[in-house]
Amino acid sequence: MMLNGKNAVRLGAGVLAIALVAGGGGYWLGRQSPAQDGGQSTQASRKILYWYDPMVPAEHYDNPNSLSSMGMKTIPKYADETPDTGPGISVDAGASQSLGMRIATAEMGPLPSGLTVTGTIDFNQRSVANVQARSGGFVTRVYGRAPGDVIAAGAPIADLQLPEWGGAQGEYLAVRKLGRADLTTAARQRLRLLGMSDSLIGAVERTGRLNGMVTIRTPVSGVIQSLDVRAGMTVAAGQSLAQVSGIGTVWLNAAVPETQAGMVRVGQAASSTLAAFPGETFIGRVTAILPAAQTESRTLTARIELANRGGRLRPGMFASVAFAGDGRPALLIPSEAVIRTGLRTLVMLALPDGHYRPAEVRIGRESNGKAEVLAGLAAGEKVVASGQFLLDSEASLSGVEARPLGGGR
Repeated sequence: MMLNGKNAVRLGAGVLAIALVAGGGGYWLGRQSPAQDGGQSTQASRKILYWYDPMVPAEHYDNPNSLSSMGMKTIPKYADETPDTGPGISVDAGASQSLGMRIATAEMGPLPSGLTVTGTIDFNQRSVANVQARSGGFVTRVYGRAPGDVIAAGAPIADLQLPEWGGAQGEYLAVRKLGRADLTTAARQRLRLLGMSDSLIGAVERTGRLNGMVTIRTPVSGVIQSLDVRAGMTVAAGQSLAQVSGIGTVWLNAAVPETQAGMVRVGQAASSTLAAFPGETFIGRVTAILPAAQTESRTLTARIELANRGGRLRPGMFASVAFAGDGRPALLIPSEAVIRTGLRTLVMLALPDGHYRPAEVRIGRESNGKAEVLAGLAAGEKVVASGQFLLDSEASLSGVEARPLGGGR
């Protein structure tokens, strides 16, 4: 069959195109097939540790057909993907700098106290004098006193006429005339037991005159709380005539929240300031922590004893109270390094060579940005104080287990 020139050109072009396609396909197959075969053989030669779901990295499965707890198909975890560098995650220096991570060292030291509460001045109930009549009689005079008056020690309260004293003094003078030393001593002792002072007994001995009149005086300086004596009234032996609260020292009752009660101890120093005396600080010590909590405010009462020079501190005044640290050594880390998950408390350990691992800890008191570690850390160990939450999230995704309180792996 004969072909004209035009048909011959078209046929030659078609053959050339087929040849080019066939050659290119062969070249592509020649380039790709060995690589694919090599990749499959390489993948088959890699050691598979387990199958897992990246969304739940803590779950490990032993076959590729497993489904995770989230219903996702698992993928293999190869042994050569992550070198065995011990528990934890690795972060290079550049990433650490980008995260702004700060490292702190767990150190022994006193925990500074940042506890400041309010308090109220009250009378020192250990400095209360109960003025009584030592013998029965009647009141001949009452000095111008009233409840609330501030009086000095030795101030007179009332004059009493005590007939029993007069009779005892007469018997004493009669016994002295007998010249019997033993009887005189016994009679003199009876006068003392009736409440007579040695000066009064000496006056009776010198003058020979009976004196059944006595002036009742307060033994302490302070405030009259009650006054139960009136002129002309009859009193019995032991009857209370007045009650005086001393003001040489006062109590400052500080309201400490029960959540911070562990930061306050008996003997701890405390400083207080009052709006009535700006610029002045009153120093005292905790003498007692009352056993009952206030149910309305959920506070404990810490009793602080303050010196009251000049009687300026008046019961009822409000004060701001700051407690000093107790000086006990404790293992301290920054409070910001603590991660509270609700179920447990963690810190992120900074290990050598840029590795990090969570560790479970037990935290005690906290104050002024410091936290006391009761268990889970040792002095000298380093923790992450900033950026630890990102590391903790990464550790959770990677299935890194936290070091338990016992310190094991």
